[in-house]
Amino acid sequence: MTPADLSLTVLHAVRRAVDDGALAVDVPPRVKVERARPGGSGEYASNIALTLARPAGRSAMDVARVIEERLRGVPGLRGVEITGPGFLNFTLQGRDLAGELVRAVRRAGLAYGHGAALAGTAVRFADVTEPRARVVVGVVAGLLRAQGADAAGGGSERPYVRPAPYDTARLGVDAARWSLLRAAPQDRALDGAPLLVQHERNSLFRVRYAHSRVRRLIVNGAQLGVTPSYAYETGADIDAPALLGALGDHPAVLLAAARHRAPDRVARHLEATADALLAFQHTVLPLGDEKPSAAHRSRLALAEAAGTVLAGGLSLLGISAPDRI
Repeated sequence: MTPADLSLTVLHAVRRAVDDGALAVDVPPRVKVERARPGGSGEYASNIALTLARPAGRSAMDVARVIEERLRGVPGLRGVEITGPGFLNFTLQGRDLAGELVRAVRRAGLAYGHGAALAGTAVRFADVTEPRARVVVGVVAGLLRAQGADAAGGGSERPYVRPAPYDTARLGVDAARWSLLRAAPQDRALDGAPLLVQHERNSLFRVRYAHSRVRRLIVNGAQLGVTPSYAYETGADIDAPALLGALGDHPAVLLAAARHRAPDRVARHLEATADALLAFQHTVLPLGDEKPSAAHRSRLALAEAAGTVLAGGLSLLGISAPDRI
């Protein structure tokens, strides 16, 4: 992980804290990190918690704890320590963020981002009959179980969801579920007709198309003799900060979606991941007379990891991820 990677990682943690409602501040445009001073802790340090303390109306130590919680387990970070009045100090695992992410996704597969943060939490949902409420409850229960919670029917929790303004049964399962889950539960479901059009304005199409592009890249790569295989020394050849940020954020997004009973967060994150992947895809395989190299194999491995994340996220929403569209 480079200093630039670290800065972006901390910025994503601040953004997640704001999205979660844990911090009420404007997200800064960037986070400054610098080498730890002699006698300090870790390799790098940041005063971002002190900067945000006054606008947040909290102590710098409180802000630092909120940010530190969202940095636990981030690939590339060996440890985060809070010192003094609220300085964040970082010890890095290595300088290869892309490699750490690729390996983490490959180890976990479709379960990347699942964890045990909510182990010991029991949630019981009331029986619901309204179609949209049934879909939302089912997905939320799955998100909770993916984080170690015990979620089942019965009990008293009944989410508020506004009904769909159309007959979702006519859309087909995938489009209907996306229309119900992409909008926040308090908002109306998405208009169904645009979800049936294969166009970049269709958010569901973009997500599923991005996954299918990965499958096609792997097939095309095999024809060129390029297989997904990440090599540490090629890290400098991968310029994909948006995609790396999206993959690194995925575990925290799933946890936040479970905690807040908000599957729309997963859908929005899949859109961001798909858009980053589609912007990156053109650099993956050799072009023209370019010779296949280790850099191409590493880029293909990163694309493959992104496809896995898209498939896993869609699965949590109960939506298929076809290999071809």
